[in-house]
Amino acid sequence: MIQRKEILFIALIINIIFLSCSGNQEKQISVYQVNNNEGFPEIRFDTTYHDFGTLIQGEQAAFTFTFMNTGTSDLIIYDAFSTCGCTVPEYSKEPISSGEEGKIEVIFNSEGKRGIQYKTVTLKLNTKIKEKTLSIKANVLENNYKS
Repeated sequence: MIQRKEILFIALIINIIFLSCSGNQEKQISVYQVNNNEGFPEIRFDTTYHDFGTLIQGEQAAFTFTFMNTGTSDLIIYDAFSTCGCTVPEYSKEPISSGEEGKIEVIFNSEGKRGIQYKTVTLKLNTKIKEKTLSIKANVLENNYKS
């Protein structure tokens, strides 16, 4: 049977947890309010998809995605990455001011690939939506030419 001291101890722990969680919510709200007063950056792409068409195995192809910061504060790209080493994004690390344009070049290396390839690049942003995905496609034909 649970002792009275044990019940009081458990109640004390629950209260400490509850109070510490509610304190974090207030901090999160105040950070949101500060950002809301400054405005938010917004990213708008011309397109988020590109089809390279047909490539011969071993070819590299590049496409530059263009975007605009349509928000009211500086846009920052914290990171841009792909889950495949064959797809490499290159982007500026500098903040993009409101109304300014930016570019992200995506380079696809078809070495060792065959058939229809779909690849994505994920962007980590300081916008309301924290991530944005860009997609590419290529039909890679096997290189039968042997030197």
